[in-house]
Amino acid sequence: MSPHRSAQPSTPAPAAPNPAATPSPAATPAPAADRPSLVNWELAARTAAGLAPAGPALNGAEIGRAVENLRLMAEKSVPHVHEISRLEAARDLRDSEVLVVDRASWAKANTQSFAVMMDPIMSALAAKQAAAGKNAAAAGATVTGAQLGAVLAFLSSKVLGQYDPFAALAVPTAMSDAAAPRPASGGRLLLVAPNILTVERDLKVDPDDFRLWVCLHEQTHRVQFAAAPWLRLHMLAEIEKLGGLLVGNSDHLGERLLQAVRSLGSKKEAGPDTPGRGAVLDLLQTPEQKAALSHVTAVMSLLEGHANVVMDGVDASIVPTVRTIRQRFNNRGKDRGAMEKFIRNLLGLDAKMRQYSDGAKFVREVVAIAGMDGFNTVWTHAENLPTEPEIHNARLWVERMGL
Repeated sequence: MSPHRSAQPSTPAPAAPNPAATPSPAATPAPAADRPSLVNWELAARTAAGLAPAGPALNGAEIGRAVENLRLMAEKSVPHVHEISRLEAARDLRDSEVLVVDRASWAKANTQSFAVMMDPIMSALAAKQAAAGKNAAAAGATVTGAQLGAVLAFLSSKVLGQYDPFAALAVPTAMSDAAAPRPASGGRLLLVAPNILTVERDLKVDPDDFRLWVCLHEQTHRVQFAAAPWLRLHMLAEIEKLGGLLVGNSDHLGERLLQAVRSLGSKKEAGPDTPGRGAVLDLLQTPEQKAALSHVTAVMSLLEGHANVVMDGVDASIVPTVRTIRQRFNNRGKDRGAMEKFIRNLLGLDAKMRQYSDGAKFVREVVAIAGMDGFNTVWTHAENLPTEPEIHNARLWVERMGL
């Protein structure tokens, strides 16, 4: 998945790659031999790598120190996650790995995850469009791959970190350290070094404090999936369900997509408080699709909000400059240009920020009523996950759980 903290764009500048930190990822999972791929995943990764803005200019020694420090902060954050979250899964995270990557490697990793998440949907679409012929399918895969690559290039300078729960389901990758064993069942935590360094410099905050603060959020996602090992496949099933509903209406998908793009101007004029998720999917929903998307939205809000609560649960004894970091980080982005605002609206990135705040509010309200141990029943099984109405009214979930 792509739980992550959004970052400021960096000033384009040459960056020296570190082979130990950012080895070239392996190929993405190949599509089944008996059907054409609807997305050229390799092209998407190459396009993203070519279009992604360069990170800060660093020499080899500086890169080495940054990578080593980020690994240190990732390890140092885990006991704090355990203390704040009270999740025993934080005691042992051997089922997943921590990787320090550059922007191109982050994009490549996401094409791998997308290939896993979208495979059932792509299979259904390919079967439905088989009559179009292989040449038409190949042309469509090329266009879609290039478009996805452009989106990933834009996002690659925004993401500070991301926990990918689906890595173990993809083809083994060369992104891990050569000496590190491949995790049997877990995901991978990606820390995007150039973005973290860019933001800490832009905000003029203490690097050690900022890196630890970021790692607290990202490691919490890692702990969530370790505490709820059923969650990975549950999310895949829900994404497949939502995708299947969208595929069922694919005959009119292009027409509704065009309507959604045309609507962006009116949404922007309506102001930031306009209801809705702010993305193209707003206009691509039947009642069944709305219900499926509502569940996925609620789960994402839970995961992001919980990670934010843990991250903000630290005080000055753990992160000495945490108040300064919070203030400056939350104030970032006020000077975004019109084009970036448009792209963020199109991709639903501002809606993702609402997931952080909505989910955090839910977690804090539940903890205030039932304590952290009461809240942690949410990780027991899928029936305990909150609905979207419960995210906005925590007492409904507390009552349903009998807390």
